[in-house]
Order: sequence, then C-alpha cells, then structure tokens
Amino acid sequence: MKNRRGVICFKNPPSILGYAAVAGDMEANGPLKGKFDKVFQGDMDGEKSFEKAESKMQLFAAKQALKKAGLSPDEIDIAFAGDLLNQCIGTNYGLRELNIPFAGIYGACSTMAESASERQFRFPLEYGGQRPLTAQWTATAAGAVVLGKQNEGKVNVKAACVGEIIDYQIKDMNNMGAAMAPAAVNTITKFFKSTKTQAEDYDMILTGDLGQVGSAILSQIMDKEGYPLKGKHSDCGLLLFDRQRQDVHSGGSGCGCSAAVLCADVLKRLETGKLKRVLFIATGALMSPTANQQGESIPGVAHLIFLEGNIGHGNCD
Repeated sequence: MKNRRGVICFKNPPSILGYAAVAGDMEANGPLKGKFDKVFQGDMDGEKSFEKAESKMQLFAAKQALKKAGLSPDEIDIAFAGDLLNQCIGTNYGLRELNIPFAGIYGACSTMAESASERQFRFPLEYGGQRPLTAQWTATAAGAVVLGKQNEGKVNVKAACVGEIIDYQIKDMNNMGAAMAPAAVNTITKFFKSTKTQAEDYDMILTGDLGQVGSAILSQIMDKEGYPLKGKHSDCGLLLFDRQRQDVHSGGSGCGCSAAVLCADVLKRLETGKLKRVLFIATGALMSPTANQQGESIPGVAHLIFLEGNIGHGNCD
C-alpha cells in the first residue's frame, strides 16, 4: 500500500462481495426505479418515528448486503457506518442486533466513501417551510457494501483519497452544493496529480450530492485548475431524482443519496462491464445547527474511492 499524503494505492485491493440499496417511495419513482433492493413506504414505513425508520433501513441494507455476499454477521471483522442523526443513532440502533465489531463514522454526506438519512440539519417534514431553488431534497435511502479480499468479488477498490476540510465561507444552509464543491475540487485534483491521471482515464467521475448548483461550480473550477472533466462527471444528487418531474429543486442530498445511487446502479454497471473505471467522490457539509446559529461558515469535505471492475487492468501508480 502506497500513501502519498492522503492518496492511498492498495497493493492488494479489497473487492466488493455484496451490496444493497434501499429507498423511499419518492426515490423509487425517480430515474433509478426498479433498481433498489427494497422500497420503504411513506416517510416512516409504519414506524413511530423518523429515527426508527432510518434504523430499520440501515439494518435491512446491511442484512441484504451480507445475504448477497453469502456471509453471516459473525463472519464480518468490523463494520464502518454512520448517519446524520444525533450521535449517529440511526446506525447505532439499526446495527445493534448484528453483534459485529463496530466503528461509527461521521462525515456528513461523505459518509459512504468513508465507510461503506439525514433529518437533523433540515427543517422537519411537518414544518412545511418554503425552500429556495438552491436547496436540495434529503434522500430517504441507505446503502451497504461488504468488502473482502482482492478479486473475490467483481469490483475492486483500487485506491482512495482522504479529503481535507475546505472552507469557502459559505453560510447558507440552503446552498450545500456551493459549500461542498471546493472540497470536491481539492480531492479530485489531488488524486489526479498524485496518480498522474485525468478525467479521460475514467469512465465516470461520480460526486456525492453537489446537486445542480454544486455540479456547475465544480465544472467551472476544474476547468480553471487545468483538469476539465470532459463530460465524465455525474452527480448522485442529480441521478436519484428527476428534477423536471419531482420537486427537489437543486437535486438530492444526505448520507443515503450517494450510498443508494452507488449500490443501486453504479456497482451493477461495474460488475457487468458497462463501466470499467469509476472515481466515486462522496461530498459532505461539516456543519451543525448550533454552529450555523452562531454564524459559523459551512466547511466541506470530499473522500474519493477508485473502483474498477475485474475485467479492467488499470493501475493506481
């Protein structure tokens, strides 16, 4: 394993043995209709609270990923997972029955790239507040991935890039795309420079949930940095919903947004060879209601994973 200041190239890349994606009924009626392992009905799927519903989604995604990998919980060495509820309770309560050694993660919406639904940072559903056009719709979704040894699965994790905290002094909680885009630029350009690659070396450069506003900013800054994306960029916040038909404004967001798109669609295309080399960059806004009320800006972070189908022969060096 080679580590060049946050860019890690794996000598023996782990592979993906199983994965699963679940979503709410609104997400299931978007562009990825029919691709989820399970669709949860309504905002709470019969549970007494949003929190219980989120735990239920996490648990199902984890169990389904294990089932597809042909493994039981006691065969798993460690679980990395997280969410955006207070103290990650969606994850803690959701996974407690599996009895797997557990490391909780908080990376805001970048959590999927660190590990394998957000409510706290938005007004509650029943509030009914009017959202500006820069706002994004918090996805009701979850995703889970089981990792094993090299080539045991059909997709390998060739490399990773740990993002830095980047703050462009954005203070508008309804403009997360603008807050996170600079962090995505930093991570992608760092990876390109370290690996001596560029956009044309990959089939897809997939960001987490920049939405329409953040995606436009990303493209503009990458052009100025001398690393144009050349039509290779896609964003999970734009792939999960149909902005013309569904009232999501700038697109989707939340921990489950990138997790669900990756596990419902992108990994399948890597397995079948429709995609060969993908950079998955989950983006997160590292804020809290308290910090926002105190007038603090919204720092961003973006973590990158280089995924390659086994039929590919790429090299991180």
